[in-house]
Amino acid sequence: ELGWISKVYVNRPAVVRHAEQIKKWKTVKGNWQVAWLLKAVTCIDLTTLSGDDTPSNVQRLCFKAKHPIREDLLKALDMHDKGVTVGAVCVYPARVPDAVNTLKAAGCTIPVASVAAGFPSGQTPLETKLAEIRLAVEYGAREIDIVISRSLVLTGQWEGLYEEIRLCRAACGEAHMKTILATGELGSLANVYKASMIAMMAGSDFIKTSTGKEVENATFPVGVVMMRAIKEYYWQTGYQVGFKPAGGIRTAKEAITWLMLVKEELGVEWLTPELFRLGASSLLGDIEQQIFYHVTGSYALQHELAMA
Repeated sequence: ELGWISKVYVNRPAVVRHAEQIKKWKTVKGNWQVAWLLKAVTCIDLTTLSGDDTPSNVQRLCFKAKHPIREDLLKALDMHDKGVTVGAVCVYPARVPDAVNTLKAAGCTIPVASVAAGFPSGQTPLETKLAEIRLAVEYGAREIDIVISRSLVLTGQWEGLYEEIRLCRAACGEAHMKTILATGELGSLANVYKASMIAMMAGSDFIKTSTGKEVENATFPVGVVMMRAIKEYYWQTGYQVGFKPAGGIRTAKEAITWLMLVKEELGVEWLTPELFRLGASSLLGDIEQQIFYHVTGSYALQHELAMA
């Protein structure tokens, strides 16, 4: 429905002003803060996307995914029997078998997510993108994070973008598909809104801000625009699409602010791992540090918390 995006106008000054107000929101304290942080943990896609990834560090990541917060800290909060785990483990396609086998051996049902479709640049032929998606699914990935061709957005080829994403959705089969817009490279907030709408029309289960490899990653102005697009799409179709900010989210305070923003823009029903994820590699460490401080009254030393 190209009519949905033909006359899109984004009031950038108003969006930026709203984003500045978001940064000033006061964070919650005490038990309420811990509750928000544990909610954030369950929505994290614990990620390693490095050129030097090996089976051993993927295995370590998987065990951290199953036990994201130290058991004694959870017992102190009476949360040790609530099954607190991260939302997913995210790796490159070649590392998917390592993650799947490790989680299976640990008796864990955490889904494995894989980036694909020419991640992070998207500058590969469509046939290669589709083959990579199919291989990742064949290896056992239950979630696929694809990346769009930014050139299709920058040149206004909306039907071409729709067709590319639609073919990727078909290649995913039963796996959930998160579509990465790489918003830092789309040129304008209007393009972010339009790309969000096209991605949802083409069957995306989630829309995601960034690969984490761009100069500018998840920002509040972009988050507001993407969530307004999700809300509009829901009003038009009745279909709920998930949202995933990724890249540059490193502190517990930032995680809580994103959760609060989702609650304000989309509602409480979006605050579940099925509809909201945080893409992060180092965020979990800070969250566990804050929970440690809440329980013990002091910050943990380096050796007291397991590495992710």
